[in-house]
Amino acid sequence: MFTGIVEGKGKVKSLGNGSSGFTVTIEAPFDLSSDKVGDSISVNGICLTATKIEKTTFSADVSKETLSRTNLGKLKSGSEVNLERALKLGDRLGGHLVTGHIDGPGTVKKIEKRGESLYIEIALEEKELKYIVKKGSVTVDGISLTVNSVGNDFFTLNIIPHTLELTTLGEIKPGSQVNIETDIIGKYVEKLIPGENAEKVTMDLLQKSGFA
Repeated sequence: MFTGIVEGKGKVKSLGNGSSGFTVTIEAPFDLSSDKVGDSISVNGICLTATKIEKTTFSADVSKETLSRTNLGKLKSGSEVNLERALKLGDRLGGHLVTGHIDGPGTVKKIEKRGESLYIEIALEEKELKYIVKKGSVTVDGISLTVNSVGNDFFTLNIIPHTLELTTLGEIKPGSQVNIETDIIGKYVEKLIPGENAEKVTMDLLQKSGFA
């Protein structure tokens, strides 16, 4: 489990086939000496299991399912990625509950500089967009963000300078693919409510509970 509060930007050292299939090796901007093989690390919002750790570098195996649903396979050696180690019991939950399981890709439609901040529109398929609500939480490439508004086939964000500095969002362009994880609370509520009105009831509950 993660919070969506990025610890820093890592750099891809290698991406390709390894002894266990597809493998990625990443250099982190922080010390990994207290971490161990088997620990979970979020890479652009994708929960990966460390299979090898050396000081500030770690490797992880990647499944075909993960490659098909994320932008990981589009990265190259030298690409920067957002990193976050798994949440520990007792840590502050600065963002929101993030599983590291990507729902699907989003596509950047529009980017505008507005003062010191960045306005971003992201297109998303309806099956994922229905879980995104105005002023709710969404994870984009591993970053916990607040939704500004929701359109028919897109949602908007306003990114502050601090987030732009610490993450890869300042590097994206129109047409870029980003990893999207919607709020898990809405999905569980919808599943537990029977009947044809489950989706409407879910959205009403999210709005009344303050998630919207």
